[in-house]
Amino acid sequence: MNVGKSGYRVFSANSTAACTELSKRITERLGVELGKAVVYQEPNRETRVEINESVRGQDIFIIQTIPRDVNTAIMELLVMAYALKTSCAKNIIGVIPYFPYSKQCKMRKRGSIVCKLLASMLAKAGLTHIITMDLHQKEIQGFFSFPVDNLRASPFLLQYIQEEANYRNAIIVAKSPSAAKRAQSYAERLRLGLAVMHGEAQCSESDMADGRHSPPSVKNTTGHPGLELPCKNSPSLQPFETIS
Repeated sequence: MNVGKSGYRVFSANSTAACTELSKRITERLGVELGKAVVYQEPNRETRVEINESVRGQDIFIIQTIPRDVNTAIMELLVMAYALKTSCAKNIIGVIPYFPYSKQCKMRKRGSIVCKLLASMLAKAGLTHIITMDLHQKEIQGFFSFPVDNLRASPFLLQYIQEEANYRNAIIVAKSPSAAKRAQSYAERLRLGLAVMHGEAQCSESDMADGRHSPPSVKNTTGHPGLELPCKNSPSLQPFETIS
């Protein structure tokens, strides 16, 4: 594909080797060359980005995966977006498979909504669009002042499960009642059984001392007694009948 006619370029951040590999596969699939840029850290761990080609009037895609060092990856994305903005790029689209700080999208105690802060920082740096996958809450898209494409990973996960030889003998488990709706969607598509793990949510001491409960929360002391399973040596224990 002729880059001049396409009018877009693909750049890669330098968070991990997997990020570079993903960017190479994307450019090979699109038939374009990877953008020429250098992303590195100074001895004092400051992030430096150098764009080594003209991007004037072009649409730019920045591929950035999020490793364990989340803050360094965010700074790479911000500095690269700002460098492209000052180089007169037309549009700057961030491709972020996992959006960081997405779980900090609600006010807890006397904290802050960090996800909203990050959205404002990305817009200020020059990003005009974001492509991500499976946001923690769909309402996070309202934090941004530019379009957000929230893609779904379920088609690929379903395909992966279906390729397993014995998936018919499996069961879909929701780790909490709040995850039951999503787990039910997988169970219905795969025609499998569904199990939901249910337990009493424990309230931390910091939540109790916060003083924001009105009226104050009362710990429930009468819970479910649970299931009593017979002992292995009990004479009343009978083997389960095999259902053919």
